[in-house]
Amino acid sequence: MEVVFRKATYDDVEGIISLCNNCFNETTDVEYAKRLFKENEKDVNQIYLIGVVGSEIIAHVKITIIPTIYEDMNTYAILNHVCVKPELRRGHIGTKMLDECFKIAKEHKCKCVELWSKNFRQAAHALYLKYGFEVMDAKFFTKDV
Repeated sequence: MEVVFRKATYDDVEGIISLCNNCFNETTDVEYAKRLFKENEKDVNQIYLIGVVGSEIIAHVKITIIPTIYEDMNTYAILNHVCVKPELRRGHIGTKMLDECFKIAKEHKCKCVELWSKNFRQAAHALYLKYGFEVMDAKFFTKDV
């Protein structure tokens, strides 16, 4: 199966949301997603990368490039909503998608790539560790505004 990776366009949003809602048990509304995508589509630091087979979106990752003024941190990337269509997993699509993410990170002169993943995604964690990611000694905190 030939998977083509490319940056998503506005026309891809519905397929992205369908895939992510399925993979993450989410309920994101397509119209909401389209509105936010449109508002941010010119931001070069927000990249939605998709993997397609024919016209079907079978993989997705959101890449956020974060330039900082801090020399030790420098510019880095954060990945989230990393997913592959469930029935196509174990076909190395996730690895190929991470390769594409790292190409993009290098183009943006990122020092490192970070990601967060929910605890229930054990198979994804195995991929990240195999790929060479390390678990950092940190906690992810959140608070509603």
